[in-house]
Amino acid sequence: MIKSLEIDSLVMLDLMTSISKQINVDFTSDGDDHCIDMPKSFGKGYIRGLQFSHGVALLESNLNLVKRFVLNFTKQETNGLFFIFNLEDNISHQFSNSNDKNVISKLQHVMFANDLKDVHRIIIDKDITTTFLILMINRKVFEKKMSSVAQHLSPELELIFKDVNGINKIYFKDYFSLEVSQLIGEFRNCDLEDFMEPMFLEGKCYEILTVQLQNYSNRKNDKHKTRLRKSTVNKIENAIEIIKDELDVKINVHDLAKRVGLNQNTLQSGFKNLFKSSVNDYIKKYRIEHAKLLIETTKLNITEITYKIGINSRSYFTKLFKKRYGTTPSAYLKRSRSSKDKIA
Repeated sequence: MIKSLEIDSLVMLDLMTSISKQINVDFTSDGDDHCIDMPKSFGKGYIRGLQFSHGVALLESNLNLVKRFVLNFTKQETNGLFFIFNLEDNISHQFSNSNDKNVISKLQHVMFANDLKDVHRIIIDKDITTTFLILMINRKVFEKKMSSVAQHLSPELELIFKDVNGINKIYFKDYFSLEVSQLIGEFRNCDLEDFMEPMFLEGKCYEILTVQLQNYSNRKNDKHKTRLRKSTVNKIENAIEIIKDELDVKINVHDLAKRVGLNQNTLQSGFKNLFKSSVNDYIKKYRIEHAKLLIETTKLNITEITYKIGINSRSYFTKLFKKRYGTTPSAYLKRSRSSKDKIA
């Protein structure tokens, strides 16, 4: 049995209301953040919808369904621009006038928009774990935000954003970078509260969009850029996990490559491709970012944090931290924790 859901609005409250009626279940709201828990008759999981400014909205889902679902992106007065980022098991894309299905694998994204003749479908099979984000842009509303920079748009981006009436069909599929994957992880794992949460989520949403559009433009303009195999991307993902899990020890790039089943050159070129940095520069950046998080969320002192992130020299840590954040870790710790004491 197949359940068809109509994605029939670019306004998140209207869309979530529509979905809840289609599957006959209520949804909860906290401001512009809405959530539907799937009824047992359909499986388990949730669909979360968030509305941001300038016509930008985002659907986040984590589903394990007992029925096959088809998401139909219907024609509207203003055809939206959609970015789907797939984080888990395969889903499929289909044009309404074709029987052919395009598989969207883990860590792949699809950017699409309807034209005047066709619509898009996303197919979610039953009995698999599907986790994906759909970034939705009402191009007519977003045009106001773009007007100040419109003269600087590349031809590729101008075609995407200025077609507010949906004259042209857009379809582009590729692997998204691990930088985007990290941003999505930060979005999904946000633990801020009160007014800080929506501010953080909107900022992170625009970060994802910015990096994705930058990668898209680079891909379009660089015909000779190396495309990574899926197996290589998976191994680089494993390398990232090792870096995070073993941040307190010295990591040798040669040994890291060997552990994930790549040669050192392939690992380095993969990091250059996905992060625009070497492996060592990525590790250095992650260490300093994690140190900032430890300052904000723990009671560790600077010396303890220094060793926790695998740096043996406190002066070297101070140098790196100040270069990235414009202040010393000691000054940042004092400011961060004194503001917490005032709130408490």
